[in-house]
Amino acid sequence: MITTTQSKPLKALLVGVQLPKVSDEELQGSLAELARLVTTLGYNVIGQTSQRRNSERTATVLGDGKLKELANWTGGSGVVGPMVVKKLHKAALKFKKTQTDDEEDTDLETEETEDEEFVESEAPKESADILIFDCDLSPSQLRNLESATGVTVLDRTGVIIEIFSRHARTRAARLQVEIARLTYVAPRLRETGGGEDRGGGGVGGKGAGESSVELDRRKIRDRIKELKQELSSIAQEHDTRRARRGQEISVALVGYTNAGKSSLMRALTGSEVLVADKLFATLDTTVRMLYPESVPRILISDTVGFIKKLPHDLVASFKSTLDEALNASLLLYVVDSSDPTFRSQLQVTRTVLDEVGASEIQSLLVLNKVDRLSSEELQKLKSEFPDAVYLSARDSKDVATFRLRLISYFETDMVDSEILVPYTVQGAIGEIRSKMRVIAESYNEKGVLLKVRAHQEHLDRLKSRFGL
Repeated sequence: MITTTQSKPLKALLVGVQLPKVSDEELQGSLAELARLVTTLGYNVIGQTSQRRNSERTATVLGDGKLKELANWTGGSGVVGPMVVKKLHKAALKFKKTQTDDEEDTDLETEETEDEEFVESEAPKESADILIFDCDLSPSQLRNLESATGVTVLDRTGVIIEIFSRHARTRAARLQVEIARLTYVAPRLRETGGGEDRGGGGVGGKGAGESSVELDRRKIRDRIKELKQELSSIAQEHDTRRARRGQEISVALVGYTNAGKSSLMRALTGSEVLVADKLFATLDTTVRMLYPESVPRILISDTVGFIKKLPHDLVASFKSTLDEALNASLLLYVVDSSDPTFRSQLQVTRTVLDEVGASEIQSLLVLNKVDRLSSEELQKLKSEFPDAVYLSARDSKDVATFRLRLISYFETDMVDSEILVPYTVQGAIGEIRSKMRVIAESYNEKGVLLKVRAHQEHLDRLKSRFGL
């Protein structure tokens, strides 16, 4: 992970790899999203470059020419150094020096020629402190790239995990991020650390013992095990809370990061949830009541946002958070209608929810931020998505209309019934008012006559409990 105490933000150069099936528009969209991720980390993006490649599975991902171009940005050599440097004896060093002196003129001519081939364009006006690739890099690829460029290299997964680690606030979120971070770091230890063997231990020792890398990896495995056990206990507490809310109507806001879920949550519930124009500003599930409160109550939950190429380790780590969506009565797919790529973002959301088994839950599509659209753009979207909800979370009228639609949505499955509650029955009226919608109320000599709208199972449970 990247940590810095410098007052000035790091200057980042973005690097894209365009595979055969990736269009120019998709590449530019992905790099633009990466730029937002990097900006969220507090880095300054000073440029971007890309290269068409048939595969990402090469030693340096890029070709030799592009590698030298990156070195021109960073001041590196542009050449991958040896993975292991062998120490030579004095005699070997003396022989090598003599051989070098004899071939000095030839080497200089070759270097000049190579320099002429290397400088194909003007040197960049700014130098990059860090390179960030818009793909996943293997440990050896990271080492090779850092060796050739002389600066720190991050891949897309590393950036996302770093953002998650900075934004996690609750204990559960911090545990989930730490598990994903350690899982990401473990295979990269050999490339960044030494591999010297530890000395064998005295009587009864078994050989040379663990290397420092093996020891570090074992510590990481043990730590991940501890974190998972702690996370499991927290997950049980969350399951207990969900069980208590089992009879409540729950609505989960799901969607791409920065689609406006938290803003809509705040507008619907009147709660002071965090709202920020940043990617992954929300990592923790927040549950609040719909406000003004409806009868029966409707609970609204905000969930972590999704993104393209979301690391599988993070999806697995945040499964307990995504369980809130899995147990919801209704999913609201919130998208930023002003983003031209929202269709692909919606597909990403559906794919991730399918992975956790939430694709069969009833859902509504909510096209947010319509205040940023022209009237022509809005009409086109309405013809394409006739059943969607169109609103701006900042417009109180839109939010009030949507609140009524949510209430009426759940009332479609309810039935109207009359219940006579004798004056001698205690507690029944309070139960009715908290769980059912009272349409009419009257009194006679026998008791209170209520006309209610409720789910049939709630009616049956009430009559059985109070003998009505």
